[in-house]
Amino acid sequence: MTVAAAPLVPPPFVFDNSYARELEGFYVPWQPAPVPAPRLLRLNEALAAELGLDAAALQGEAGAALFAGNAVPEGAAPLAQAYAGHQFGGFNPQLGDGRALLLGEVIDRHGRRRDIAFKGSGRTPFSRGGDGKAALGPVLREYLIGEAMHALGVPTTRALAVAATGEPVWRERELPGAVLTRVAASHVRVGTFQYVAARGQPGEVKRLAEHVIARHDPDLAGGDSRYLALLRRVAGRQAALIAQWMNLGFIHGVMNTDNMTVSGETIDYGPCAFMEAYDPATVFSSIDHGGRYAYANQPLIARWNLARLAETLLPLLADEPEAAVVLATGVIDAFPAWYDEAWRAGQRAKLGLATAQPDDAALADDWLALLQAQQVDFTLAWRTLADAAEGRPAPLRDQFVDRAAADDWLARWQARLAAEGGDMAARAAAMRRVSPWVIPRNHRVEEALAAAVDAGDLAPFERLLAALQQPFDERPDNARYAEPAPRELTAGYRTFCGT
Repeated sequence: MTVAAAPLVPPPFVFDNSYARELEGFYVPWQPAPVPAPRLLRLNEALAAELGLDAAALQGEAGAALFAGNAVPEGAAPLAQAYAGHQFGGFNPQLGDGRALLLGEVIDRHGRRRDIAFKGSGRTPFSRGGDGKAALGPVLREYLIGEAMHALGVPTTRALAVAATGEPVWRERELPGAVLTRVAASHVRVGTFQYVAARGQPGEVKRLAEHVIARHDPDLAGGDSRYLALLRRVAGRQAALIAQWMNLGFIHGVMNTDNMTVSGETIDYGPCAFMEAYDPATVFSSIDHGGRYAYANQPLIARWNLARLAETLLPLLADEPEAAVVLATGVIDAFPAWYDEAWRAGQRAKLGLATAQPDDAALADDWLALLQAQQVDFTLAWRTLADAAEGRPAPLRDQFVDRAAADDWLARWQARLAAEGGDMAARAAAMRRVSPWVIPRNHRVEEALAAAVDAGDLAPFERLLAALQQPFDERPDNARYAEPAPRELTAGYRTFCGT
């Protein structure tokens, strides 16, 4: 009697690990710490399908062991990346992955190379005395905000899975531990370049630059001015990204150079939050005492960070230092115009304008000044502007105390729309496609996290996540997620670094 051979089970990931292969010296090989009671809490099945993974095979005990770090998948090359960074303006020559590990890279269904990484998987050589763990609340926050940003069309890292570890993590109090599996276009940061530049290793800077070009800008490969072109590309991606943040009222909270990717993705959702009542000086982060990373400062900080990247590339830009500085300065000085173009294009879309006219900037600026003066909710003001475009201004006017001032601006805006012409319903529909109805309102995020952490109840998290994945759709069952928080709650709201 012959026994049929057991079917071959393919590995969950098909890895092709270019970072480990090409950038020895930029990392330390490392293994995730085992945990006592892994349990899979959430698998992002849509993202799994995008990555070409079998979601069904990633469920249950096998998925829990994998995503908690107890079972390293075949083909992985776990490593802790090394990088430096300016943190609140002060330079630290060695930071690195203190609680993260890059498992490896996969090619997704669209032919894009994507990193698969853990956060909260234990101590590494870069932990600097930390425990290397992550608490459940910050892990779930990153999942929520990343998926919200993705649904809003913002380039972002995303969460593939959340696994509970079955062990406590001590912060201000005992909290349940968890591991996040993060997917990114790459984890190369401005701080990665700073790490080798600070050590006086221009050859290593060049090696890293070639890796980044091959991964993110392959059309530049072999070009005589490819390193300058790379700087332009990174700056252009950041200009577009920050403009999207600003047009959505998103505040990153900790724009250190180690939190700026060369890929142009939003990364590291720590003390991030969305602004409610419009105020350019808004700061939520508990550690940003001086407002360095306030909402209005984000374009300025992006330029400052890019200048730090440019400094690392100077030896590659020209043989003469003076000439290299001139070339780099040209890119950094061009950034404000690139940002302004992206920011203004986004505002025109939100204003319902199909063409650009000289007075549009003043119209948009006066609108924002009006919102600030009357403390109007940023998201709802833009959203109900679409109602006004259809001839129904009441929902918008009701948000203003001084309705006469609102009416004056509305008259200017309506005259601009009339001069441009076009179908009112089509214009309003286009406006609603760029101004969301639902964002991650801070009080709703905290409500969902508290239920999960304190009561082990993930239902509020799941309901909020479902609403955030349809941010432009007005659905009665999601109405509570579109409501602003009470002003007294928003005024005292603070966020904290977690993962």
